[in-house]
Amino acid sequence: MINSTLKEQLHKLLNCDLKTLYPLARSLNRKLYFYVGPTNSGKTHKAMEELMQADCGTYLAPLRLLALENYENLKSKNIPVSLITGEEEKFDEDAGHICSTIEMIDFNLDVDVSIIDEVQMLADNDRGWAWVNAIVGSPARKVIMTGSVNALDAIKKIAIYLGEDLEIVKFKRKNPLEMMSYHVPLQKIQKGTALIAFSRADVLKIKSRLSKYHKVSVLYGNLSPEVRREEAKRFRDGDSDILVATDAIAMGLNLPIKYIIFTTDTKFDGTSRRKLISNEIIQIAGRAGRYGHHEVGHIGATSKNVLEHIDKEFHTPLHTIKPPFQVKATNTQIQELSAHLKTKSLTQILNYFSKHMKFDGPFKAVNLSSMIELSKILDAKHQIKLEDKYLLSQAPVSTKSPLIRNAYFDYIMAVMHNRIVRYRPSINLKNSAKTQKELLKAEDEVKKISLYLWIAYKLPQLFPDSTKATIARVAVNKYCEDSLKSKKIDFEFKNENRRDNRNHNGNKRERDGNRDNRNSQFGRRKRY
Repeated sequence: MINSTLKEQLHKLLNCDLKTLYPLARSLNRKLYFYVGPTNSGKTHKAMEELMQADCGTYLAPLRLLALENYENLKSKNIPVSLITGEEEKFDEDAGHICSTIEMIDFNLDVDVSIIDEVQMLADNDRGWAWVNAIVGSPARKVIMTGSVNALDAIKKIAIYLGEDLEIVKFKRKNPLEMMSYHVPLQKIQKGTALIAFSRADVLKIKSRLSKYHKVSVLYGNLSPEVRREEAKRFRDGDSDILVATDAIAMGLNLPIKYIIFTTDTKFDGTSRRKLISNEIIQIAGRAGRYGHHEVGHIGATSKNVLEHIDKEFHTPLHTIKPPFQVKATNTQIQELSAHLKTKSLTQILNYFSKHMKFDGPFKAVNLSSMIELSKILDAKHQIKLEDKYLLSQAPVSTKSPLIRNAYFDYIMAVMHNRIVRYRPSINLKNSAKTQKELLKAEDEVKKISLYLWIAYKLPQLFPDSTKATIARVAVNKYCEDSLKSKKIDFEFKNENRRDNRNHNGNKRERDGNRDNRNSQFGRRKRY
């Protein structure tokens, strides 16, 4: 009888109706809206207008940078607003609006309007679960999703599962994109160009070459949001005339770019080097020709072979996002599985979850590779409580960086022994970096600070130096900004050990560049 009851309990645990985990959302008679369209179509702008008109609402961002920008946008319009990310909180007691990163959604706070930005991210292997949770569980009477057309079928399927009304509002790009009919070598790059590479090393090498003739800004994933924002501002304000970027440019950055020029048609995706696909190319290419600055956006490449591949994929339809969509374990599920399996091994529990958990609707249990990697480290520390293991397994850690990895180990030991840990800087700042190795250490120091702040937000009693760490982050970011502006730094990586692969990334007003006589050769193949 007892065994039969345990089997029934386990069967119930392993068969989950996802929508029942969010009772507040189910009680609100929600209406779903999908503002669907390409980049530069005004869909997010329209959604933000509706948020501003509401008495209360939330903006859920894919990036801390976007949460901060929209937070400041609302403040500039005298709308009381709070900011919540994984590592900071700026709370206004009078605020009816919140801008946050999507992982920080409050499922117990009902609002009038909720915006879920870049909803096609539900297909992301590492973070897609956060969009699934937000779509299913946002406690808002009006849920506005914004994203590209390849997510349309996915949103329809989820709406059917939820039994909620879905209204699709289509947006068209405000100005056309045109493929260039010839390749453009680096020495002939024009002002207003964004050059696309796919590693930190390549971005900085190209910057080094072009800095002899142009003022250059750079964007890549290893830079902190604050430095990315400053580099984007330099380009936006005309303080630099060329931008060199990875695909970190693809989400959320609206800049006065006239030409998007690809320097390569391959990228390292964390497993292998492969050709770019249409979804990636179209998302990046859409940043060209910002409405109000340029009548047309132009897409090209620095070599003939790259241009041919970019052209082919650019005119290939987007790949539709297919179910099932990923769902991550909740704290409650972790605890219940631990009890049934009679184990405190987080790795064993996560593996069991991904293999045996079944969901009603178009969903599947996900086993995040990053969590498994960290869970193995945490399971070696037997004295850590399971709930602390699960928390720390979700920390923003790059184990390929010795600086960050060592800090993570120190923080684990502090949690395990219930010991207060202070923030201590790992580098001595000079005026600016003289080598790429010095710059990389500073970038890693910012990530170490972000890791400290992330844990401090969850465990403030053990990590009390949030203010000190935040002040240090400002100083290190300033150091990185000054280094990137400097022409003295050696970006050529001649004999230095570089960790390119960990910085491949696949995690938005000013003068028009002068058109020269080569523009008459542009092809007229348009994409709207």
